[in-house]
Amino acid sequence: MSLAVIPPPPAEVWHLGWIPIRGYTLCIMLGIVVAVAFAEYRWRARGGTPGTMVDLAVWGVPFGIVGGRLYHVITDWQLYFGPDAPNRPIDAILIWSESGPGWRGLGIWGAVALGAVGVWIACRRRGITVSEVADTVAPAVALGQAIARWCNYFNQELFGGPTDLPWGLEIEAGRPGTVPGVTTYHPTFLYESLWNLALTLVLVWAGRRFMLHHGRLFALYVAGYTLGRFWIEGMRVDPANEIFGMRLNQWTSIALFLGAIGYVYLTRRKTPAEPRDAEQVAA
Repeated sequence: MSLAVIPPPPAEVWHLGWIPIRGYTLCIMLGIVVAVAFAEYRWRARGGTPGTMVDLAVWGVPFGIVGGRLYHVITDWQLYFGPDAPNRPIDAILIWSESGPGWRGLGIWGAVALGAVGVWIACRRRGITVSEVADTVAPAVALGQAIARWCNYFNQELFGGPTDLPWGLEIEAGRPGTVPGVTTYHPTFLYESLWNLALTLVLVWAGRRFMLHHGRLFALYVAGYTLGRFWIEGMRVDPANEIFGMRLNQWTSIALFLGAIGYVYLTRRKTPAEPRDAEQVAA
């Protein structure tokens, strides 16, 4: 029997009296808090008004949660609808449901897309340049993802194929994607977490070294994240919709990567930085 460096989590849910405390939820919430705090730090360092990122998060976070759920339900509709669906249709809405997948069902693509809509609305209300906000939060989003990705560890889900490598992840027998007689699998959650952590450092460095503005740093985040997500997604063994032999999220990664690189190229001649908020414009 191989020894896994990464043992299974002690529990998925802890109970504080009658209140369930889920490891999945804690990781996501911690990722959001750290991302907002880091974004606020970067915004102040750039001369922005204190408290701005917290105000934007009030709009962006709820929109992001709804968007993440919508993307999951749309791309994995067979889990909720149809005669052989393992979950009830109502579980598509009740993300906290014990009978359904609970907080498992959140897709990053939908979370970023609809979360951006929420931030855009907040920026319009405050008179802030959206692209400057995007460049400010880009490293913070990557850092938040690095933390939030550990949610999959607590749910023992979205792992890769069997492995005998010393950093193998021990998964309980009978989980979706497990192989009879095999106990250790590639910890794809860890690969993506480390990738996002490295991406955070690259974005901070690139933003300072090349003075990226007009949304180019955020586009670099999209390109960097999708580059890593493409190969990590290919390692996963959980059921997924496929197109021409590749998982749907891999195709999404390709499309977003090309779009991000195209945006960086088309905006390469824009050099002046935008004002960060309405107060700076008035000054």
